Amino acid sequence: MKQFFAFVEKEFYHIFRDKATMLIILLMPVVQVLIFGFAITTDIQNTEIAVLDQCNTPESRTLVAKMDAGSYFQVSGYLDSPEQIDEVFKKGKIKMAVVIPPGFSRDLTEGETAQVQLVTDATNPNEASIITGYLQNIIGAFAMELKPENPPLPMVNVETRMLYNPQLKSAYTFVPGVIGLVLMLICTLMTSVSIVREREHGTMEALLVAPSKPIYIIFAKTVPYFCISIFNLLVIILLSIFAFDVPIRGSFLMFFLASITYIFTSLCLGIFISTVSKTQQIAMIISLMGLMLPTVLLSGLMFPIESMPALLQGLSYLLPARWFIDMGRVIMIKGLGFSYIWMQWTILMGMAAVFLALSVRGFKVRLT
Repeated sequence: MKQFFAFVEKEFYHIFRDKATMLIILLMPVVQVLIFGFAITTDIQNTEIAVLDQCNTPESRTLVAKMDAGSYFQVSGYLDSPEQIDEVFKKGKIKMAVVIPPGFSRDLTEGETAQVQLVTDATNPNEASIITGYLQNIIGAFAMELKPENPPLPMVNVETRMLYNPQLKSAYTFVPGVIGLVLMLICTLMTSVSIVREREHGTMEALLVAPSKPIYIIFAKTVPYFCISIFNLLVIILLSIFAFDVPIRGSFLMFFLASITYIFTSLCLGIFISTVSKTQQIAMIISLMGLMLPTVLLSGLMFPIESMPALLQGLSYLLPARWFIDMGRVIMIKGLGFSYIWMQWTILMGMAAVFLALSVRGFKVRLT
């Protein structure tokens, strides 16, 4: 029995001495619970909407005030003409536009059914349906307050219009996100073990004595995975078009260039992980567990980012997948050009430059 407890004590010592293992064992459950608890939600919070109030009467302003009063919606702008609706949607500033026609107050005063139109960005159909349902309830409560003695008769008729995805096909929102997730995992996982594998196999010395700069060695390790990732990208695009019937409404060349930028950023991130990892197992854990969960939960792939706590929203800015998914939906679903994705593209290029610089620095410091 003493031998058994001796083995148990020995195993505890091994675990406690391995700081990386201890960090994973103790920190990972806490991180997962916090991310799952706050990120997985279908509730709507602080959704930005725009209002086109063509009536501009006390009744219409009261309705707008009720929309803006709670935590569900935030009126971020007032429009002057119907032509502005399409432009604000293209810029991605709002999720819904509320149109109140000129005769809104007159119809209410005369006992007739007033009209309100809800124009929703349906690139994410689940979110669009939830947002529309919430706002319909607010409008319904407003109508009941106006005439509570006769609730069966609707005082306000709500007309809904879904932009970019009128059929509310879920594939339209999931396919760009899945492309980002798959490319992130493949590119990062492949390159995250490349340098640390050389160190474990004892072949790093041959690279160090070669008359090449560290950045050339890093690029040499990246190019094969880059070519393989391009092939994977083409296969994924073909599957998206022919298997899921998701069109690329914008420029195919623009989407391809955005994808190449994202692939390069993911490869640079994988190389950086490889330079800071001591073993292949640690590199794979960081690539899979450390990136997969945040990418699925915090990139906007499944859950609206604006409904998350401020801390998680801040963390989402650090994920390359968030910016690629934004670009993918803008190009594939909305059919827009470079003027609407330049910011996301610039951020990805900046991330790639940072990861590459850190990789070169880590390569020289740790391996020479």
